[in-house]
Amino acid sequence: MDLIVRAVDVGSGNTKYVVGTEGTEIRCASFPSIAYPSASETQAWSASERRKTVSIPIGHLFYEVGPDVHLVADSVRATQLHDEYTDTPEYMALLRGALHLMKQSRIDLLVVGLPVALLHLKKAALEKAMTGTHDVGGGKTVTVVKALAVAQPQGALAHYASVHKKMATIGNEQSLIIDPGSRTFDWLVARGMRQVQKQSHSFNRGMSDVLRLIAAEITKDIGSPYRDLDAIDLALRTGKQPVIFQKSYDITRFMPMAEAVAQQAVSAMKQYIESPHSLQNIILVGGGAFLFKKAVKAAFPNHKIHEVKEPMFANVRGFQLAGQNYARTVMAAPRADQGATPSGSKQ
Repeated sequence: MDLIVRAVDVGSGNTKYVVGTEGTEIRCASFPSIAYPSASETQAWSASERRKTVSIPIGHLFYEVGPDVHLVADSVRATQLHDEYTDTPEYMALLRGALHLMKQSRIDLLVVGLPVALLHLKKAALEKAMTGTHDVGGGKTVTVVKALAVAQPQGALAHYASVHKKMATIGNEQSLIIDPGSRTFDWLVARGMRQVQKQSHSFNRGMSDVLRLIAAEITKDIGSPYRDLDAIDLALRTGKQPVIFQKSYDITRFMPMAEAVAQQAVSAMKQYIESPHSLQNIILVGGGAFLFKKAVKAAFPNHKIHEVKEPMFANVRGFQLAGQNYARTVMAAPRADQGATPSGSKQ
């Protein structure tokens, strides 16, 4: 029987997960990394009002998560933006929400990600927490036999190598993977597929900083608190300006401030890169790639900056590829040994 491998990337902005695979195609989905607590399970809604969320029991509370979580009546954006994020009930609720939406009762190998700076600190504890039987709400459980935690940008490297047919050659190359996310700006220098630890790190300067800074400027301008970070995010990505007091509000004047945040993050990263001339691949991924692209190109003017289609899913697709390889080469070996019949013995 084939081993079931799945991947989840619980980011500060969005939770990305693998729905299934077919040949070389890896199908993904996502929902906002927001978990709303309540004392009881979400009530049953009529078909016309039903929202795409699930109530996950954690301790004495239920956390509602899912694609329609913004429909929950709460004005507070309940996110966790700190280094202990993976230890919170919100993180576990988001992870279990993804497990629920995968529609698998058993997963032989679950691959999850961590920011580069937290990998060695949190890896063992996160793998232990992910392993076992999870109550995913609605009377359902999911059993995870084994978990594997990897650095988030390492997933993007695997995805890039697969898409560009470089799996056979990238082992001899030096790469820089840059992953601007919601909370952290991650980067990883790799020789082949192996991380160069002293040149890889994370910096707490991500998209959430940009959104909060712009929201603060709008608040000062309009004279009342403005907290619609999603509208600012949409405006930055699409050019569709937010509507404030029934009028379109032009936020383009705040772009220099947003670009300054990106420049700060890239400048911090450059201090770690010892030999930029030796980099053969510079790969830009992550949900904030569009905003950080200009700063990255300015920092590496003599390099081509590689991007991937759907950069938000680059990490989780790479997790899936790494998990499938691990299952095939490491986990399948004991099964093969157990199934072999010793010479001279009877079946």
